[in-house]
Amino acid sequence: MRKAQQTPRSGSRFRLLVFAALVAVVCVCVGASMGSTSIRLTDTVRIILNRTEGISTRDISIVRQLRLPRVLLAFMVGGALALSGAVFQSVLKNQLASPYIIGVSSGASLGAALVILCGLSLPLLGGFTLPVTGFAAGLLTVFFVIAFSARLDPNLSGNTIILFGMVISLFVNALLTTLMALFREELKTLILWQLGSFALKGWPYVIMMLPFLFLGGLGLFRYTRELDVLSFGEEDAQALGLEIRSVRGRLFLLGSLLTGAAVALCGAIGFVDLIAPHLGRRLIGPSHRFMLPMSFFIGGCLMIAADLAARTIISPAELPVGAVTAIIGAPFFAWVYFARSRR
Repeated sequence: MRKAQQTPRSGSRFRLLVFAALVAVVCVCVGASMGSTSIRLTDTVRIILNRTEGISTRDISIVRQLRLPRVLLAFMVGGALALSGAVFQSVLKNQLASPYIIGVSSGASLGAALVILCGLSLPLLGGFTLPVTGFAAGLLTVFFVIAFSARLDPNLSGNTIILFGMVISLFVNALLTTLMALFREELKTLILWQLGSFALKGWPYVIMMLPFLFLGGLGLFRYTRELDVLSFGEEDAQALGLEIRSVRGRLFLLGSLLTGAAVALCGAIGFVDLIAPHLGRRLIGPSHRFMLPMSFFIGGCLMIAADLAARTIISPAELPVGAVTAIIGAPFFAWVYFARSRR
């Protein structure tokens, strides 16, 4: 018989989180130092710490203006997708679930494509039009999924939500494909954006992503106890006095906020939201108080690694980040599926 997985104690879990944070800092420094023009890691650290004596102006400009904002954006987007994936997996009680499956990514992609094609700029939002539209479109898609699922299954079981999510996602993707066919001049731009990239995205993108990550992440950490209760099952959650529909709706809202902003700014980059929560759960246990931050660090580091591979494998050209994560994520998805089947 297979031995049951032991959950680390609180002290060791805290040390694991500290170690994960240190690894994340190292990943940021390494990602900012590597590229078509290599810069010594020590020089990169000194530039980040604003100790630039003896370092060329060119290296300072490369790190500060090009690589550091790109790496930070990759880390933030990877962490946001990981948090969202962890929440959707817990709420739907399925480790193969993700915000992409229930249509958040498809809706956000369609909303962002409309902004890009039409050059929309909403009053008072300015540069925030793209992430806000992505979030709103992703959330609207989730509402459609929940509404249709409730018509068929008043109890809103996880399998029903996943099924209708896949149906709505296919429909929204068909609308997006139709848009691409109608706007052939922008076809290449839309395809490259949809595959995901952090190229030529400087500090303004980091600033735009920051409030969405802060609000969504802070909101999720307020519901760690409810997520733990939901993992026991709906009957036990109701017995403990949890309003399942209300809590589930708020969690979907926060997950859509994170995923919608990430997709709108950087494209539909898949599988990080599947891999990171699974690894976080295996490393630190199912308690969401510890699992959510661990998933955030793992997702951010995975995205930095994927972006680094995308811009160095065929340098000076770049691969889409979504292609790199898919190459890693598809075998991982199969491994998780067959491992569950054997159990």
